Amino acid sequence: MRLLLIEDEYPAAERLQRLLQQAAPGAEVLGVVRSVAAGRQWFARNPAPDLILSDIQLADGLSFEIFDQVGLTSPIIFTTSYDEYAIKAFRVRSVDYLLKPIKLVDLRTALAKYHDLRAAFSPIEGSQRLERLLDSLPLTGRPYKTRFLVASGEQLLPLDVEQVAYFQSRHELVYLVGRDGRRFVLDYSLEQLERLLDPQQFFRASRQLLTHLSAVRRLHPYFNGKLKLDLHPEAPEEVLISREKAGAFKNWLEGEVIVSKAGRIGG
Repeated sequence: MRLLLIEDEYPAAERLQRLLQQAAPGAEVLGVVRSVAAGRQWFARNPAPDLILSDIQLADGLSFEIFDQVGLTSPIIFTTSYDEYAIKAFRVRSVDYLLKPIKLVDLRTALAKYHDLRAAFSPIEGSQRLERLLDSLPLTGRPYKTRFLVASGEQLLPLDVEQVAYFQSRHELVYLVGRDGRRFVLDYSLEQLERLLDPQQFFRASRQLLTHLSAVRRLHPYFNGKLKLDLHPEAPEEVLISREKAGAFKNWLEGEVIVSKAGRIGG
Protein backbone atom coordinates (compact mmCIF):
# COMPACT_ATOMS: atom_id res chain seq x y z
CA MET A 1 0.00 0.00 0.00
CA ARG A 2 1.49 3.31 -1.17
CA LEU A 3 0.50 6.31 0.94
CA LEU A 4 0.81 10.06 0.56
CA LEU A 5 0.57 12.31 3.63
CA ILE A 6 -0.69 15.89 3.35
CA GLU A 7 0.15 17.65 6.60
CA ASP A 8 1.74 21.06 7.22
CA GLU A 9 2.56 20.55 10.90
CA TYR A 10 5.84 18.70 11.39
CA PRO A 11 4.95 17.14 14.79
CA ALA A 12 1.59 15.93 13.45
CA ALA A 13 3.23 14.40 10.36
CA GLU A 14 5.82 12.59 12.47
CA ARG A 15 3.17 11.29 14.87
CA LEU A 16 1.03 10.05 11.99
CA GLN A 17 3.98 8.16 10.51
CA ARG A 18 4.63 6.50 13.87
CA LEU A 19 0.99 5.44 14.08
CA LEU A 20 1.16 4.06 10.55
CA GLN A 21 4.15 1.92 11.47
CA GLN A 22 1.91 0.22 14.03
CA ALA A 23 -1.36 0.19 12.09
CA ALA A 24 0.08 -0.72 8.66
CA PRO A 25 3.71 -1.84 9.02
CA GLY A 26 3.94 -2.86 5.36
CA ALA A 27 2.78 0.51 4.02
CA GLU A 28 5.15 2.75 2.05
CA VAL A 29 4.93 6.49 2.70
CA LEU A 30 5.74 8.16 -0.62
CA GLY A 31 6.16 11.60 0.86
CA VAL A 32 4.74 14.38 3.01
CA VAL A 33 3.12 17.34 1.24
CA ARG A 34 2.95 20.50 3.36
CA SER A 35 1.08 23.03 1.19
CA VAL A 36 -1.46 23.39 -1.60
CA ALA A 37 1.26 24.51 -4.02
CA ALA A 38 3.47 21.55 -3.14
CA GLY A 39 0.51 19.21 -3.55
CA ARG A 40 -0.17 20.40 -7.08
CA GLN A 41 3.48 19.88 -7.97
CA TRP A 42 3.58 16.42 -6.39
CA PHE A 43 0.56 15.15 -8.34
CA ALA A 44 1.90 16.66 -11.57
CA ARG A 45 5.11 14.65 -11.21
CA ASN A 46 3.98 11.39 -9.63
CA PRO A 47 1.42 8.63 -10.24
CA ALA A 48 -1.55 8.57 -7.89
CA PRO A 49 -0.97 6.83 -4.54
CA ASP A 50 -3.17 4.01 -3.31
CA LEU A 51 -4.40 6.11 -0.39
CA ILE A 52 -4.03 9.68 0.88
CA LEU A 53 -4.04 10.78 4.51
CA SER A 54 -4.75 14.48 4.45
CA ASP A 55 -5.13 17.41 6.80
CA ILE A 56 -7.56 20.04 5.52
CA GLN A 57 -6.26 23.43 6.66
CA LEU A 58 -2.80 24.04 5.21
CA ALA A 59 -0.63 27.14 5.39
CA ASP A 60 -1.67 28.42 1.95
CA GLY A 61 -5.25 27.15 1.73
CA LEU A 62 -7.41 24.04 2.02
CA SER A 63 -6.35 20.63 0.73
CA PHE A 64 -9.65 20.50 -1.22
CA GLU A 65 -8.02 22.95 -3.63
CA ILE A 66 -5.45 20.28 -4.54
CA PHE A 67 -8.06 17.61 -5.14
CA ASP A 68 -10.31 19.91 -7.18
CA GLN A 69 -7.48 20.62 -9.63
CA VAL A 70 -5.67 17.31 -10.07
CA GLY A 71 -8.61 15.05 -11.01
CA LEU A 72 -8.15 12.88 -7.95
CA THR A 73 -8.63 9.11 -8.24
CA SER A 74 -7.21 8.04 -4.86
CA PRO A 75 -9.38 7.59 -1.76
CA ILE A 76 -8.67 9.85 1.22
CA ILE A 77 -8.66 9.54 4.99
CA PHE A 78 -8.96 13.08 6.34
CA THR A 79 -7.03 13.94 9.51
CA THR A 80 -7.97 17.29 10.99
CA SER A 81 -8.61 19.25 14.16
CA TYR A 82 -11.94 20.59 12.88
CA ASP A 83 -15.27 18.89 12.25
CA GLU A 84 -16.74 21.73 10.18
CA TYR A 85 -15.49 20.24 6.88
CA ALA A 86 -16.97 16.76 7.36
CA ILE A 87 -19.83 17.14 4.86
CA LYS A 88 -17.57 18.48 2.11
CA ALA A 89 -14.96 15.82 2.85
CA PHE A 90 -17.40 13.02 2.11
CA ARG A 91 -17.99 14.47 -1.34
CA VAL A 92 -14.29 14.14 -2.20
CA ARG A 93 -13.63 10.37 -2.22
CA SER A 94 -13.39 10.27 1.57
CA VAL A 95 -13.03 6.91 3.31
CA ASP A 96 -13.05 8.35 6.83
CA TYR A 97 -12.74 11.59 8.79
CA LEU A 98 -10.47 11.43 11.84
CA LEU A 99 -10.22 14.21 14.40
CA LYS A 100 -6.87 15.05 15.97
CA PRO A 101 -5.31 13.86 18.15
CA ILE A 102 -5.66 10.67 16.13
CA LYS A 103 -5.95 7.44 18.08
CA LEU A 104 -4.33 4.23 16.88
CA VAL A 105 -7.60 2.30 17.09
CA ASP A 106 -9.37 4.90 14.91
CA LEU A 107 -6.59 4.81 12.32
CA ARG A 108 -6.75 1.02 12.18
CA THR A 109 -10.53 1.18 11.71
CA ALA A 110 -10.17 3.70 8.88
CA LEU A 111 -7.53 1.58 7.12
CA ALA A 112 -9.72 -1.51 7.47
CA LYS A 113 -12.58 0.42 5.87
CA TYR A 114 -10.29 1.36 2.98
CA HIS A 115 -9.28 -2.28 2.43
CA ASP A 116 -12.93 -3.40 2.53
CA LEU A 117 -13.94 -0.83 -0.07
CA ARG A 118 -10.96 -1.66 -2.27
CA ALA A 119 -11.85 -5.37 -2.23
CA ALA A 120 -15.49 -4.63 -3.00
CA PHE A 121 -14.61 -2.55 -6.06
CA SER A 122 -11.59 -4.44 -7.39
CA PRO A 123 -12.62 -5.45 -10.95
CA ILE A 124 -10.06 -8.27 -11.17
CA GLU A 125 -10.81 -9.87 -7.82
CA GLY A 126 -14.53 -9.26 -8.26
CA SER A 127 -14.59 -10.87 -11.69
CA GLN A 128 -12.66 -13.90 -10.47
CA ARG A 129 -15.03 -14.39 -7.54
CA LEU A 130 -18.01 -14.03 -9.86
CA GLU A 131 -16.68 -16.54 -12.38
CA ARG A 132 -15.98 -19.09 -9.63
CA LEU A 133 -19.50 -18.64 -8.32
CA LEU A 134 -21.09 -19.04 -11.75
CA ASP A 135 -19.01 -22.10 -12.54
CA SER A 136 -20.13 -23.75 -9.30
CA LEU A 137 -23.82 -23.40 -10.16
CA PRO A 138 -25.79 -25.60 -12.58
CA LEU A 139 -27.04 -23.88 -15.71
CA THR A 140 -30.64 -24.53 -14.74
CA GLY A 141 -32.12 -23.36 -11.48
CA ARG A 142 -29.69 -20.50 -10.93
CA PRO A 143 -31.14 -17.72 -8.78
CA TYR A 144 -31.23 -14.56 -10.85
CA LYS A 145 -29.67 -11.40 -9.48
CA THR A 146 -32.23 -9.11 -7.85
CA ARG A 147 -30.14 -6.24 -6.52
CA PHE A 148 -26.95 -4.28 -7.18
CA LEU A 149 -24.79 -2.33 -4.75
CA VAL A 150 -23.62 0.81 -6.56
CA ALA A 151 -21.24 3.61 -5.62
CA SER A 152 -22.70 7.12 -5.48
CA GLY A 153 -20.05 9.59 -4.40
CA GLU A 154 -18.70 8.16 -1.18
CA GLN A 155 -21.84 6.14 -0.45
CA LEU A 156 -22.98 2.66 -1.45
CA LEU A 157 -26.60 2.39 -2.55
CA PRO A 158 -28.68 -0.78 -3.03
CA LEU A 159 -30.66 -0.75 -6.28
CA ASP A 160 -33.30 -3.36 -7.10
CA VAL A 161 -33.21 -4.82 -10.60
CA GLU A 162 -36.68 -3.33 -11.16
CA GLN A 163 -35.06 0.11 -10.96
CA VAL A 164 -32.73 -0.66 -13.89
CA ALA A 165 -33.54 0.57 -17.40
CA TYR A 166 -30.51 -0.89 -19.15
CA PHE A 167 -26.80 -1.64 -18.91
CA GLN A 168 -24.49 -0.01 -21.41
CA SER A 169 -20.84 -0.46 -22.33
CA ARG A 170 -19.08 2.80 -23.24
CA HIS A 171 -15.39 3.68 -23.36
CA GLU A 172 -14.39 0.36 -21.73
CA LEU A 173 -16.74 0.91 -18.77
CA VAL A 174 -20.11 -0.69 -18.03
CA TYR A 175 -22.85 1.59 -16.73
CA LEU A 176 -26.08 0.76 -14.96
CA VAL A 177 -28.67 3.28 -16.15
CA GLY A 178 -31.64 3.61 -13.83
CA ARG A 179 -35.22 4.32 -14.82
CA ASP A 180 -34.72 7.77 -13.29
CA GLY A 181 -31.77 8.44 -15.61
CA ARG A 182 -29.01 8.08 -13.02
CA ARG A 183 -25.85 6.30 -14.18
CA PHE A 184 -23.51 4.16 -12.10
CA VAL A 185 -20.29 2.38 -13.08
CA LEU A 186 -20.33 -1.38 -12.43
CA ASP A 187 -17.50 -3.89 -12.09
CA TYR A 188 -19.25 -6.41 -14.34
CA SER A 189 -19.00 -7.15 -18.04
CA LEU A 190 -22.18 -7.30 -20.11
CA GLU A 191 -21.50 -11.01 -20.60
CA GLN A 192 -21.51 -11.56 -16.83
CA LEU A 193 -24.68 -9.53 -16.40
CA GLU A 194 -26.37 -11.48 -19.18
CA ARG A 195 -25.77 -14.69 -17.26
CA LEU A 196 -26.84 -13.23 -13.91
CA LEU A 197 -30.13 -11.63 -14.94
CA ASP A 198 -33.56 -13.08 -15.72
CA PRO A 199 -33.83 -13.52 -19.53
CA GLN A 200 -37.54 -12.78 -19.34
CA GLN A 201 -36.66 -9.28 -18.15
CA PHE A 202 -33.38 -8.52 -19.95
CA PHE A 203 -32.29 -8.84 -23.59
CA ARG A 204 -28.82 -8.37 -25.08
CA ALA A 205 -29.84 -5.89 -27.74
CA SER A 206 -26.31 -5.34 -29.04
CA ARG A 207 -22.67 -5.73 -28.08
CA GLN A 208 -22.97 -2.47 -26.14
CA LEU A 209 -26.39 -2.76 -24.53
CA LEU A 210 -28.46 -5.07 -22.31
CA THR A 211 -31.97 -3.68 -21.88
CA HIS A 212 -34.80 -4.25 -19.42
CA LEU A 213 -38.22 -4.93 -20.90
CA SER A 214 -39.70 -1.79 -19.34
CA ALA A 215 -37.13 0.49 -21.01
CA VAL A 216 -38.33 -0.35 -24.55
CA ARG A 217 -40.74 2.32 -25.82
CA ARG A 218 -40.91 1.82 -29.60
CA LEU A 219 -39.48 -0.22 -32.46
CA HIS A 220 -38.75 1.20 -35.90
CA PRO A 221 -37.97 -0.86 -39.02
CA TYR A 222 -34.44 -0.10 -40.20
CA PHE A 223 -32.21 -0.93 -43.15
CA ASN A 224 -31.43 -4.56 -44.01
CA GLY A 225 -33.97 -6.04 -41.62
CA LYS A 226 -32.62 -4.30 -38.53
CA LEU A 227 -34.72 -2.69 -35.80
CA LYS A 228 -34.12 0.69 -34.22
CA LEU A 229 -35.08 1.00 -30.54
CA ASP A 230 -36.41 3.97 -28.63
CA LEU A 231 -35.49 3.55 -24.97
CA HIS A 232 -36.40 5.42 -21.83
CA PRO A 233 -34.27 7.00 -20.53
CA GLU A 234 -32.94 7.83 -23.98
CA ALA A 235 -29.62 6.16 -24.81
CA PRO A 236 -26.76 8.51 -25.77
CA GLU A 237 -26.20 6.56 -28.98
CA GLU A 238 -28.49 4.93 -31.54
CA VAL A 239 -29.57 1.41 -30.52
CA LEU A 240 -29.95 -1.09 -33.36
CA ILE A 241 -31.03 -4.74 -33.24
CA SER A 242 -29.32 -6.83 -35.91
CA ARG A 243 -31.36 -8.69 -38.51
CA GLU A 244 -30.25 -11.97 -36.90
CA LYS A 245 -31.62 -10.93 -33.50
CA ALA A 246 -34.73 -9.07 -34.67
CA GLY A 247 -37.02 -12.12 -34.58
CA ALA A 248 -35.85 -13.24 -31.15
CA PHE A 249 -36.27 -9.69 -29.85
CA LYS A 250 -39.87 -9.47 -31.04
CA ASN A 251 -40.61 -12.85 -29.48
CA TRP A 252 -39.03 -11.66 -26.22
CA LEU A 253 -41.26 -8.58 -26.17
CA GLU A 254 -44.27 -10.87 -26.54
CA GLY A 255 -43.11 -13.04 -23.66
CA GLU A 256 -41.53 -15.90 -25.62
CA VAL A 257 -38.04 -16.60 -24.30
CA ILE A 258 -35.63 -19.33 -25.36
CA VAL A 259 -32.53 -19.73 -23.22
CA SER A 260 -29.56 -21.47 -24.82
CA LYS A 261 -27.17 -23.78 -22.96
CA ALA A 262 -24.81 -20.86 -22.44
CA GLY A 263 -27.52 -19.04 -20.53
CA ARG A 264 -28.12 -16.47 -23.28
CA ILE A 265 -31.29 -15.51 -25.05
CA GLY A 266 -31.72 -17.02 -28.46
CA GLY A 267 -34.36 -17.30 -31.13
